[in-house]
Amino acid sequence: MMRSARKTMKATAWGAVALGLLVVALWTGWRFRQDIGRAGVLSAAGSELVNTRCGPIEVQQAGQGIPLLVIHGSGGGHDQGMAWARPLTQHGVRVIAMSRFGYLRTPRPADASPEAQADAHVCLLDALGLQRAAVMGVSVGGPSAMQTAIRHPDRLSALVLVVPIAWKPGDVAATAPPVSDRKDALLLRLLGSDFLFWAGLQLARDQVVRHVLATPPEQVAAASETERARVNDLADRILPVSARVAGLRDDTRLGKGLKAYALARIQAPTLVVSARDDGFGTYAPAEYTASQIAGARFLGFEQGGHLLVGHDGTVRDAVLALLRSAHRP
Repeated sequence: MMRSARKTMKATAWGAVALGLLVVALWTGWRFRQDIGRAGVLSAAGSELVNTRCGPIEVQQAGQGIPLLVIHGSGGGHDQGMAWARPLTQHGVRVIAMSRFGYLRTPRPADASPEAQADAHVCLLDALGLQRAAVMGVSVGGPSAMQTAIRHPDRLSALVLVVPIAWKPGDVAATAPPVSDRKDALLLRLLGSDFLFWAGLQLARDQVVRHVLATPPEQVAAASETERARVNDLADRILPVSARVAGLRDDTRLGKGLKAYALARIQAPTLVVSARDDGFGTYAPAEYTASQIAGARFLGFEQGGHLLVGHDGTVRDAVLALLRSAHRP
């Protein structure tokens, strides 16, 4: 009888565990659906599709004044670009944040190279009726921003490169180890699944900040409340990754096959910004890039990571100074 009672108690215990796991699974599924639905709404908020001679391009605009085309980084879209540049709209800048090829509602053409993307940037300016604009490339948005300056020098009033992914010669010392193929594959797997990335944000946000956003999480923790909110917003805006994965794959290939550009041909007043502890190692290439562009200013920080934590105001002021000095009404 006692043996039967023990069996009954064990069965009851396992039943309780199974019920608990079912409740957790149901709650997790509900929470994921809520969050991914909200992310989908946010990723489309405020944007429009602009028909250009290079095809449709998704754009979000804000502010009035000096036109600034913002080219987002990996895992982004118009929403990420606007998140980087929105503070400028309070200072006489018209921010035009676009989604690059393969991101959100901008389709990926057969040729998604930085050169083709640069031509599409100019197609967008044409469609918006802009003869000239400043261009800001963030992270992997840097290559097409540089190509725009090289291929279409008459269309740029100024060039801003923020933590740009760029080529450097082998004799220039690296400031971070190269990302291994294995880590690239793991990151692509994480960034190829809405659920996996969402789970990563819930369970290991610091690791997402360190490895996906290439920023030391301890610096984020020590930063102001405003800066912490900015970093969390940028992390959350990567969702839904399923709407960005085509662009992400292109960015990974681009990062593995960087090549030298004809930087001496860039005529626009230029500002290049990076942090030495950027986990993607942009500091040395950024410094080299600035040294090859006539009159370019390099603004380097010892800390801040890929998101330049703690330097938002300094970078904003430097960008505004460049735009105002270069703008011709």
